[in-house]
Amino acid sequence: MSLARRARPDDAEELVRLRTVMHESIARLRNPDTSWQPDAVASLRTWLANPDGNLTAFVVDRPGGLAACAVGTIEYRLGGPGNPTGTTGYVFSVATDPDQRRRGHSRACMEGLLGWFRDRGIRRVDLRASEEGEPLYASLGFVRTPDPAMRLTL
Repeated sequence: MSLARRARPDDAEELVRLRTVMHESIARLRNPDTSWQPDAVASLRTWLANPDGNLTAFVVDRPGGLAACAVGTIEYRLGGPGNPTGTTGYVFSVATDPDQRRRGHSRACMEGLLGWFRDRGIRRVDLRASEEGEPLYASLGFVRTPDPAMRLTL
């Protein structure tokens, strides 16, 4: 059984390293662009220093660093049918080092993160699932939605 804990500001570099592992796994990238990493580390340190903030992460430790993580944030939108408050949890950067997979680490991180959302009164949680991650999310109760995602980069 993996034990997840809430991330601290000093975990920021490892969280960014695991985010890179996730990106490489999904996109099957070789020699990825890492120019974004210093800014991401700085942002994470700031966000994780605020225990009442709207972003957190749950992690599983391993000797010398982290084995896995799940990062999430609370988003605020205008309420509507099915979500009167307009608050939504969003999960991203769920990653496990390749040599640490199939040990329950991502599940432990996700369960910690989902508990954090519940404690904050969030009743709707969204994520984008890779094919490899979908069985875990389905076992936690996530279902596919008909909403297609679109993006504009400005």
